[in-house]
Amino acid sequence: MNTTNQTITLDQVAAAAGVSPATVSRFFNTPGIVARATAERIREAVEQLGYIPNLLAGGLASNRSRLVAVMIPELSGSIFVDMIEAMIEELSSHGYVVMLLVTGLKLETPSDMVRAALGRRPEAVVVTGAVDGVTRSLLRKSGTSVIELWDLPAEPVDVAIGFSHFAVGEALAHHVHERGYRAPHLLMPDAARAGVRRQGFLETWQALGGAEPQTTQVGTPGTLSDAHAFTDALLASAIRPDVVVCGSDLLAFGVAGEARARALRIPEDLAVVGFGNSRLSSEAIPPITSVAIDGTKVGQELAALLQTRSSKRERVPLGIDVGFELIGRASC
Repeated sequence: MNTTNQTITLDQVAAAAGVSPATVSRFFNTPGIVARATAERIREAVEQLGYIPNLLAGGLASNRSRLVAVMIPELSGSIFVDMIEAMIEELSSHGYVVMLLVTGLKLETPSDMVRAALGRRPEAVVVTGAVDGVTRSLLRKSGTSVIELWDLPAEPVDVAIGFSHFAVGEALAHHVHERGYRAPHLLMPDAARAGVRRQGFLETWQALGGAEPQTTQVGTPGTLSDAHAFTDALLASAIRPDVVVCGSDLLAFGVAGEARARALRIPEDLAVVGFGNSRLSSEAIPPITSVAIDGTKVGQELAALLQTRSSKRERVPLGIDVGFELIGRASC
C-alpha cells in the first residue's frame, strides 16, 4: 500500500503487473477486452500501489469522459431498476461509469439536474421515463448523445433503444386468450406507455372476438396500496374478472398477494399478469407471468452506439428495437 505523498504513475503499475502501459490503459478504459488473468494482475498491482487513475485527464486527452448519466423517475418500485442494473453491468464492462439522476425526488427540477449533469460532460444522457418540454429542449440543444429507453417514439430527441408497447399489448391479449380466459380486467398506471399497451391489448382482444374489458387506472407508477385497494373493490363487485392484466410486476404482486390472503387460488380463481419481469415476478408465490426486456442487450446496444459516435463511423439509426419476451409462469 502506498503510504507516501508520491504520485503513482501508470508506468509503475504496468511494471508491477508485468504488462505494457497500453494494456493498463485498456484495463481502465475497456476492461472487457483484457484477458482475465492479465486483468487480475493489473488489479493486484493497482491495489498494492494505491494507484488512482486520473480519468478526468484521460477524458480531456481523448475528448471522452466515459460518463453516462441515466435519468430514472424513482428507485422504489420502479419498473426500470432490474433492467438498469443489467445495463450498468454491461456498460461497466466497456469502461463506462454511470451517474443516476433520480428525477422524482423533487429536490431539483429535472432540467436543473440535467444541466448539472451536462456540466460534467457525459458522453450520453439516458432517459428512461417521460420528460417535460423544458428538459427535452435542453437535451436537444446540448449536442450530447441522448438515448431514450423503453420506447420507440416517432421523433426521439436523438436515438431510442426500446420496443413496441403496442406489440406488448397484442402479445398479452393473445397469451390470455390462448389460455382460455375470457373476462380480463386491465389494471394500468395513468401513463402514456401503459396507455399504448392497453390500446394494443384492447384492439387485439376485440379482434379475437372478446368483449371490451374493464379498465382501472391508478397513479404512476402504481403502488402496493393501489393493488390492495383494487382487489378489495374487485372482490366486492358482482362482476369479477378471471384474469387481471397489470401495468407492472409490483401491481401484479400486490393483486396476487391480496387475493391469496382472501383465500382465492392463483390462477384457478383469479389469474394475474405483470410487466417488467422484476425479481418480484419470479420470486412470488406462485411465480407471475410477465414481460421481460433484456437489460444486458440494452447495455450492449448503448455501448455500441457510443463507440460508433466516438469513432465517427456510420450514422446510427434513430430507433433500435431490442424486442421483449413474454415469460409464462404459474400465475396465468
